[in-house]
Amino acid sequence: MAIAFNILSDKIRVYLELMKLRLAWLVAFSGAFGYSLAIEKVEWESLVIFLLAAFSITGAANIINQIVEKDLDKLMKRTQNRPLPSGRISAQEATWLAVVLFSGASFVFLIEFNLRACALAILSTILYGFVYTPLKRVGPIAVFVGAIPGAFPPMIGWVAATNQFGLEPGILFAIQFFWQFPHFWAIAWVLDEDYKKANFNLLPSKVGKDRSTAVQMMIYTLFLLPVGWLPYELGMTGINSALVAMLFGALFLGQTFHLMRKCSDKTALQLMFGSFIYLPIVQIAYLLDKI
Repeated sequence: MAIAFNILSDKIRVYLELMKLRLAWLVAFSGAFGYSLAIEKVEWESLVIFLLAAFSITGAANIINQIVEKDLDKLMKRTQNRPLPSGRISAQEATWLAVVLFSGASFVFLIEFNLRACALAILSTILYGFVYTPLKRVGPIAVFVGAIPGAFPPMIGWVAATNQFGLEPGILFAIQFFWQFPHFWAIAWVLDEDYKKANFNLLPSKVGKDRSTAVQMMIYTLFLLPVGWLPYELGMTGINSALVAMLFGALFLGQTFHLMRKCSDKTALQLMFGSFIYLPIVQIAYLLDKI
């Protein structure tokens, strides 16, 4: 009995690792933010169902990404111990897990919410797993393509709650879209040497880690200031969250100027952590201001 339990426990851990547990929950939270912002009163049962569906379909996308890159992951120190390259799970089993998660989540989006939200979730998975992933070896265009599904979660949440497209979910998409570029390029800067082992060329400058890359990161971050103010202008939230968005946007922007001056791995790492702080703080501020 104990042996069977240990085997099952190990299998679940491998599955969760393959789904990228923390990343999947962060994406699900971003979707739940859009869902909660769109409705007058949160119905907790529906919110939990949405979170589980969003977590599952994100996990499926992450698994597809790793199946496609399983041989490349063996080349990089950061990824060589993942379940597929380390041989802890077969590609066939991983494929079945992705199919089950994707099918189940799509069904829930369709039955519990609406066709529009379901279509967006499916499109996001296709773009991430089958378009962005192979483009990573082509060049920086992959970052632009990847920023689209990366910015979908709050829009999916809003559409799931309202069954409507419009300016409001478009603004939520725009905030997360522009955030993607400094966020991902900071990661690519820090991991540039490891990425080169798999021939991933993701930084926007041909040189790579130089001032030109930092300038482009600054430009995209600059867009966050006016875009972050728009939820207040549209009456989605109040003035307090707009001020929080402006403050943290300015701090985030300041980090890109610091990277432009230093052009070092240390400042890129600081910017990466700054990006991890900016998005959830701003999203939580929008939610609290609505309450």
